[in-house]
Amino acid sequence: MVATAATSAFIPVPSPSAPDPGSKPKKLTNLGGMKSKLTSSGGLQVKANAQAPPKINGSSVSLTTPVETVKHEVEMSSSSSSSSSPPPRTFINTLPDWSMLLAAITTIFLAAEKQWMMLDWKPRRPDMDMLIDPFGLGRIVQDGFVFRQNFSIRSYEIGADRTASIETLMNHLQETALNHVKTAGLLGDGFGSTPEMCKKNLIWVVTRMQVEIDRYPTWGDVVQVDTSVGPSGKNGMRRNWLVRDYKTGEILTRASSVWVMMNKKTRKLSKIPEEVRGEIEPYFLDSDPVVEEDSRKLQKLDDNTADYVRTGLAPRWSDLDVNQHVNNVKYIGWILESAPLPILESHELAAMSLEYRRECGKDSVLQSLTATSSNGVGNLASLADIECQHLLRLEDGAEIVRGRTVWRPKYAKNFGTSGQLPAESA
Repeated sequence: MVATAATSAFIPVPSPSAPDPGSKPKKLTNLGGMKSKLTSSGGLQVKANAQAPPKINGSSVSLTTPVETVKHEVEMSSSSSSSSSPPPRTFINTLPDWSMLLAAITTIFLAAEKQWMMLDWKPRRPDMDMLIDPFGLGRIVQDGFVFRQNFSIRSYEIGADRTASIETLMNHLQETALNHVKTAGLLGDGFGSTPEMCKKNLIWVVTRMQVEIDRYPTWGDVVQVDTSVGPSGKNGMRRNWLVRDYKTGEILTRASSVWVMMNKKTRKLSKIPEEVRGEIEPYFLDSDPVVEEDSRKLQKLDDNTADYVRTGLAPRWSDLDVNQHVNNVKYIGWILESAPLPILESHELAAMSLEYRRECGKDSVLQSLTATSSNGVGNLASLADIECQHLLRLEDGAEIVRGRTVWRPKYAKNFGTSGQLPAESA
């Protein structure tokens, strides 16, 4: 009885079952006084012979060694596994557990998204408050008729007066015009051309531009540019711009322009096709020009009427746009090349009217002519406005641009003390 209880503690003994009459029990092994038999039903029967342990010099000695016990357990485990073998290995059950990898990737992405959403987009300074359009990408406002975009004045966009240059402001106007077309979904494979315009090889060209500058922004200022389009006669389109100080809402610049269509291959003006009109008319805003039109005729200058002449002006490759003609902003820089230096030093550009008469190619060589009004360079101390007439022409005399500019005196209080950048605009 003692040996039977000890064996049952290590080897589970199943409940006895009725033997199969047609099968014979098989003798497995003899474990030092224990006999184990495997019945036909797979059950294990253990028979132990209780014997008194032998004595040597009066001390009892165990006959069963630990090695034999371990051997018996291994044989029992091997016998049990043979009755229920695992399923055969196939290609499917040898693949790695991809669910663990997918779970790890999902966890990483969720954590990254959470950190991104927790980023503080709030500006560190009140004057840089651009929460509405933090990246300056622009958006459609006012029921889809106005496009609005913000620009920050960079250090490389200011001139000797520590204010944004006229070229910088004009580039902002051109950029918003193109982004307006793009955001409205009308940008085809061209420089502001709609899909129907591209099919007919048509492009936009500006014929007239009027600009009035009330105040120039300084480095670090943020300007908000609004632009809209409307009809101009039967075959033209007018585009208006309003430039404001983003912080105060003060209007800084007003600009208005008239555009017509030109065939890209023949370089001749064209009427607006009905297909193109159907694309652009839904975006027309019926409003007056933001700049009061100057009906005065622009004068034609020549060598006798001009006070200042600059020759040998030639476009560089970087001056050309995707339509292979000189960018409109470049013309303004060329016009100011012949403006007298004393006026540039003591006055700032307040208004400008331009008439574009001919395009300029990459191989053109131009001349810039300027004539000042009676209270010109000789009366700079009078602190009066100065008006100048301009002409940009080819060397053969063909006119490119006629222009008129108005200059107002500069005041030191607007730009801070000498040697310092101006204070932030209020």
